[in-house]
Amino acid sequence: MFDKITEVSLLYDFYGQLLTPRQNEAMRLYHEENYSLSEIAGEFEISRQAVHDAIKNAEKALAEYEEKLGLVKRFSDNRDAILQIEAEIDRIKIDYGNDTGLKSRLDKIKNIIESSEL
Repeated sequence: MFDKITEVSLLYDFYGQLLTPRQNEAMRLYHEENYSLSEIAGEFEISRQAVHDAIKNAEKALAEYEEKLGLVKRFSDNRDAILQIEAEIDRIKIDYGNDTGLKSRLDKIKNIIESSEL
């Protein structure tokens, strides 16, 4: 579905608030601020290994939330469906380009999709 970094980032975006405050902060520093494990360990005054374990446990928790709730998969599936609909609208506009009424209605549908994109 996604590469590992992208997947963890998406999971964190969707479920980060469900983590403990400490896990949330460690994930934020590691994934968003690009802190090293040693830098985070210094911030928390814990060992580098403890930070590593906290991040791995947080990533595991995020994956479990996704397994149970499926919000990232649903988001991805919806995005794929929107792209397919937009591509089909473009093909119809090419095939029926002389029909200005149809073209106008398709443009309206596409504008609605674009204004409500995920």
